Amino acid sequence: MRALGLTGGIGSGKSMVAEMFVQLGAEVIDADRLARDVVEPGQPALEEIVNTFGPDILLPDGRLNRGKLAATIFADAAARQRVNAITHPPIRARMEIQVAARRQRSGVLILDIPLLYENGRTDIVEKVIVVWVDPQTQLQRITQRGGLSLDEARLRIAAQMPLDDKRARADYVIDNRGDRENTRRQVEAIYRRYAPPEPAPR
Repeated sequence: MRALGLTGGIGSGKSMVAEMFVQLGAEVIDADRLARDVVEPGQPALEEIVNTFGPDILLPDGRLNRGKLAATIFADAAARQRVNAITHPPIRARMEIQVAARRQRSGVLILDIPLLYENGRTDIVEKVIVVWVDPQTQLQRITQRGGLSLDEARLRIAAQMPLDDKRARADYVIDNRGDRENTRRQVEAIYRRYAPPEPAPR
């Protein structure tokens, strides 16, 4: 499969773009989903997080209190680095297994990785697609759709590489400031470049 990296920033609309690729026929490996999997009860990463932050980081049912952890790590860069050091190795291992299982198949494989540049993961993809919006649009979408305050939204934006920096490094940029159809046209143009040719009618 042709492996393409998909990244962006919080509020950029990356998840919507990933779904558009799926609708066109691509397969998607979602790093955020893998991140949730590695902190499920019984996973070593969850045990390490509890050892680091204490049992209060858990919900009564033993699952991770994601909201509490997020509030902690986005306000404290050192705490965020500790969590990344715990979770990124198992996420990376799971992703590599899933990529290897698809290598010999035809089609387009999208690796949806929010911190693709920050974590130096460009080596595992052929090209990088960045979903971009301007800073004002990004902030507006986070506060309107994510239920976060302005201060919380700014903290989360600051924890990631600026979208303008990602755009400057991208092979392809999807400008997601417009309507859904405009975004879909950009997604389709990229997909058609890498999708296998359709068989000729008999």
